Amino acid sequence: MALTVTSDLSDLFQNIIQEAIFTAQEKSLVRNFVSVLDISGTSGNTVQIPIYPNVAASAIAEGTDLASTAIATSSVTVAVGEVGVQAVLTDLAAKTAMGDTAGQIGRVLGEAVAKKMDQDLIGLFTGFTAGFGSAGAEITPAMIFKAAATLRNNNAEGNPVCILHPYQAYQLKSELTNAFSNPNAGEIQSSAMKTGYVGMLGGVSIYESSNIAVDAEDDAIGCVFIPSAMGLAVKWDVNIEPQRDASLRAWELNATSAYGAGMLLDVNGVKLTSDASLA
Repeated sequence: MALTVTSDLSDLFQNIIQEAIFTAQEKSLVRNFVSVLDISGTSGNTVQIPIYPNVAASAIAEGTDLASTAIATSSVTVAVGEVGVQAVLTDLAAKTAMGDTAGQIGRVLGEAVAKKMDQDLIGLFTGFTAGFGSAGAEITPAMIFKAAATLRNNNAEGNPVCILHPYQAYQLKSELTNAFSNPNAGEIQSSAMKTGYVGMLGGVSIYESSNIAVDAEDDAIGCVFIPSAMGLAVKWDVNIEPQRDASLRAWELNATSAYGAGMLLDVNGVKLTSDASLA
């Protein structure tokens, strides 16, 4: 009798793991724009991230000794927890499937972890104190400019990005193009009409994510922020452990990741509240 053992599928498992890790890192949009901290070498399930204050220089007279300035750091505690998803690969599927079975399974698992990671980071948007817009009202370009101005006034250093729900982004494109009737008004309008991509507005790169939740009243909260606004503390990235289920004639593929998401600097993010419908 021919038996299926781990070594028979070692190459397949390795391909699944590699594809899952690649997909999780590539498909997690918001992760690319926050401060990512590798805490794999630390102990415990919480991490304290130091926050350094701004200090001011002042004029001094010649021959006058400098007075020392105390630099007292604060800290943000981020709790780390596990997330996981399981897929089952039967012996029959492993032996008869057409195409890139390993790649497909890896992508499915990786995308699941990436989505959860994005949702946890996006969940922090509502916590920022500064914000523009209101429930039931459509988003406008002015809100993007106001958010950018707020960050600059707060001395927020870094390249700002804006993450919007696709329906918020639709309304922004509609506003920019006069309800899609004016494709030649300028470079931004032309790009929005031709490709659907807003690009950069007021120095802010604009992206869309369906991972932003829409509430029962068809409203959503996007955000304009710089990397130091939020942090992602990663204990371990996507890890896949196969486990044999003999009675099922299958392998359980258990994908897990351990991380924590937390707000670092409230003044480095601005939330944008608006209607998120196509009406």
